[in-house]
Amino acid sequence: MAEKPAPKKPANDRQAMLEALAALSVDASSPDGAVSVSVNTDGVMTRLRVTEAVSRMSPAEIADAVMRTYQEAQQESAKRSAKLMAPIGNAGYITDRLRWRVGFTPSFQQAGETVTPESPISRRTPAVTENVVLKDRSEEPAGPAQSEPAESDDQYYEQGLRYRPSW
Repeated sequence: MAEKPAPKKPANDRQAMLEALAALSVDASSPDGAVSVSVNTDGVMTRLRVTEAVSRMSPAEIADAVMRTYQEAQQESAKRSAKLMAPIGNAGYITDRLRWRVGFTPSFQQAGETVTPESPISRRTPAVTENVVLKDRSEEPAGPAQSEPAESDDQYYEQGLRYRPSW
């Protein structure tokens, strides 16, 4: 006997889930209230607020408070996102990333560690490896090279499946 495919969820359930994920925002504050952050469903910080209490803190303490508060908000965001996505199952890349975010532990500064800011670099330094896949094109003019015609989409797809080690 052939198995029936699982019934599909109505489109409005999917749409409601997508809207809830888009609207998700998690706020967290440090225990002393000096730092608070907001993150979205992807765990991206969308707002950072600091109070006057940070004026009595060292730079390392401020950084620590920001990272710990961010970690708390990010983990709560991952838990809420997973709960919203539960109806579609718990297998796949997205849920694997949510599990990773729940277990994420950032690197914190050590007590007494001093941080010296790096000077801004106007252009990146080229990679120095034997098997460089990407060429440093920062000095070249923008846009396609004039000497070689651009490959059309049809030409690209006619060549079939390709594997490039850089992928």
